[in-house]
Amino acid sequence: MLEKLAVLLAVAGGLNWALIGLLGIDAVELCLGGAVTIPGRVAYTLAAMGGVGCLPLLFREKRRH
Repeated sequence: MLEKLAVLLAVAGGLNWALIGLLGIDAVELCLGGAVTIPGRVAYTLAAMGGVGCLPLLFREKRRH
């Protein structure tokens, strides 16, 4: 459950970075006011935590069914 949440947050953060890189649009800034507001800082922090939470997935051994 936590891994799925981490992946979801990491994907949301990745999509935001894709928007910034491709179109110059920061969705967090548009929706929450960016890094100068508390909600924006929470959104950026959650995306970062999602990325960190996905790190164990890189080192997990493949399960055999």
